[in-house]
Amino acid sequence: MIEPSQSYSIQQLPENERPRERLLRYGPETMSTVELVAIVLGSGTKTKPVMQLAQEIVMKFGSLRRLTEATVEELCQIKGLGLAKAIQIKAALSLGLRASRQTASNKYRIENPTHAYHLVKDELEVEKRELFVVILQDIKGFVITHQVVSIGTLSKTLVHPREVFYPAIRHKAASVILVHNHPSGDPDPSKEDYDVTQKLVEVGNLMGIPVHDHLIIGDQAFVSLRQRGFSFAVS
Repeated sequence: MIEPSQSYSIQQLPENERPRERLLRYGPETMSTVELVAIVLGSGTKTKPVMQLAQEIVMKFGSLRRLTEATVEELCQIKGLGLAKAIQIKAALSLGLRASRQTASNKYRIENPTHAYHLVKDELEVEKRELFVVILQDIKGFVITHQVVSIGTLSKTLVHPREVFYPAIRHKAASVILVHNHPSGDPDPSKEDYDVTQKLVEVGNLMGIPVHDHLIIGDQAFVSLRQRGFSFAVS
């Protein structure tokens, strides 16, 4: 296997060592990140072979996580990577992220706030905007799915009860857990966080879809309003 640190043209490789052929023969789990990115790109430029371009992309961001977080604009800063190919990379990585979320949700039971935190932390801790997420659970507490229901700014997001409970009704959820992030990194709840929670708890009680908790996620930390003593009981 050729080391990913080398720069070369795919056409210079023996056919059975080319990334596409290797993927077909051995499976994607045997491929390096550089090789997989090269397959997504499909081709390089007149002056830069695709493997070299893929290598520069991976080296610029340093890790797959940072590459996944990269915007199209940041990708386009790499010489030789145009808008179309940047969009291809962003789309491919986004599909992979969605698939991993669905896999994590499948038969995942939430028994305490830490379980809920681990379900969504990877997508919320790195967000530069405030996102409001609803985790939908069945009658036994297993996760049906989780969805972003509102996208805000660096410091504020507005959420309406219909945005929260529409997916719950659609998926026939028995209960929900609310989650949102603080891009500042400080998960300490604000007065607005308590007010929104109270409103959504009241709506959930009226609809027969109780809210079990509200988590606020910061930088590698979270706060559970239930653990803070907030009452989620039906009044």
